[in-house]
Amino acid sequence: MDVSGGSGQPRSGNDEPARPQSGPTAPAADGTQPDPAAAATPGTPGPDPRDPQNPAPDGPAAQPPAPQPPAPEPPAPQPPEAPAPKTPVHEPEHPEPGRGPHVPAHHAAGGPHGTGRGRGPGRPPQRKPEPGGGLLMGRPFGVPVYVAPSWFLVAALITWVFGGQLDRVLPELGAARYLVSLFFAVAFYASVLVHELAHTVAALRFKLPVRRIQLQFFGGVSEIEKEAETPGREFVLAFVGPLLSLVLSGVFYLALLPVEPGTVPGVLLAGLMISNLIVAAFNLLPGLPLDGGRMLRAVVWKITGKPMHGTVAAAWVGRALAVSVLIGLPLLTQSGALGSDAVDNVGMDTVMDALLAAILAAIIWTGAGNSLRMARLREHLPELRARALTRRAVPVPADTPLSEALRRANASGARALVVVDSEGGPVSLVREAAIVGVPEHRRPWVPVSTLAQDLTDGMRVSAELSGEELLDALRANPASEYLVVEETGAIYGVLSAADVERAFVKAMARPS
Repeated sequence: MDVSGGSGQPRSGNDEPARPQSGPTAPAADGTQPDPAAAATPGTPGPDPRDPQNPAPDGPAAQPPAPQPPAPEPPAPQPPEAPAPKTPVHEPEHPEPGRGPHVPAHHAAGGPHGTGRGRGPGRPPQRKPEPGGGLLMGRPFGVPVYVAPSWFLVAALITWVFGGQLDRVLPELGAARYLVSLFFAVAFYASVLVHELAHTVAALRFKLPVRRIQLQFFGGVSEIEKEAETPGREFVLAFVGPLLSLVLSGVFYLALLPVEPGTVPGVLLAGLMISNLIVAAFNLLPGLPLDGGRMLRAVVWKITGKPMHGTVAAAWVGRALAVSVLIGLPLLTQSGALGSDAVDNVGMDTVMDALLAAILAAIIWTGAGNSLRMARLREHLPELRARALTRRAVPVPADTPLSEALRRANASGARALVVVDSEGGPVSLVREAAIVGVPEHRRPWVPVSTLAQDLTDGMRVSAELSGEELLDALRANPASEYLVVEETGAIYGVLSAADVERAFVKAMARPS
């Protein structure tokens, strides 16, 4: 069984916009963004022509404290007019009133990432931190393999159960039977690892990145970060795992033939043969998240031409399978159909069988639901486009008073401020949270540089990013605002992480 995915999602949030409250909110001492429920400052502008989804301000985390001319203030010396920046500022054309510029959605790997002045386009963001998930065991084919803490629990359980069976078959072993049982548990999970490596090799063959392999309580998980491009590849990717388990079962059967029955090697080989056969048969069941469910998904995808239809069909079959396991497994065990003697009374074995069935059913049901959510995520991801979500920005020199910067932003219809150097190159972003915390009467004496956050490479994103590429770039370099640039290095605007999160939540709330 494997789980495709790994593209990180933004934090879940409320789809309802935050309501403004009266009074300014000072920024936190560490410079972080205030709570989204914080109030907007006086002078917050009206509707943003670039953001049709936000017709009115709704708080600093959802809408920027974009500028308006300040209220009458005490006389203060006016700074000289700042020179116009040399770096071009992109002023997008609006094809319709209230709509941002249109850009075709794309969902391909790679693509240009943000660049700053003096840097060529295409610079990728910093590498994402490597995933964890337990004890790192190795990196076959460059993919990290982790053993989750829950594996040690199941290893102890297998050792105890298999040890009891060995006591009936080989009573002369005594306490050494538990050492043999532990070896069986390790060998069985080595077989599971081979099963998962089959998925991994197939994914790498199709140029699909694999985030990690994790061995856990009920088997293993291969986390494949992208979806197969065709139903044929999806079918192959799912089928190779059970196929390798069947091959391993055959290998253990051939190795068992020359071995004398009733010996430790014979019992171990027989146990590994049967366990791999069970793993293959279980994973071939036609319901997500099992490999058989992915095979069914590929078949429906091929017939209908729509991967979402395949996911829905395989997920509902998976839920029906979960109910069948919950009810049917205890009944089969009770009736003796699985090879044990029929039991009339309710004892510890019956309770354990019911508990095992409940855990298996819960895993299958949850996995089917996650597969549906993941499919809907991939369907709506292309709707997230940096170009459409970007706020228009105005460049200002570092010594510009905040009141003057806000006046310029209001005059140009901008909702963000970018601090530039003497040559017009962007050097920092004025933080939305910091603007909120400055009272109006103080703004003529506060230079924008004191409210700005220095730009790093990861805070520059390309205007062409969309979908999973955009989320990967933001997740690799967490920040509250990002500078959005064209491939030429020209400033396009400022992207707020809150805007991306809100757009993501709204996209996921829409039906497929």
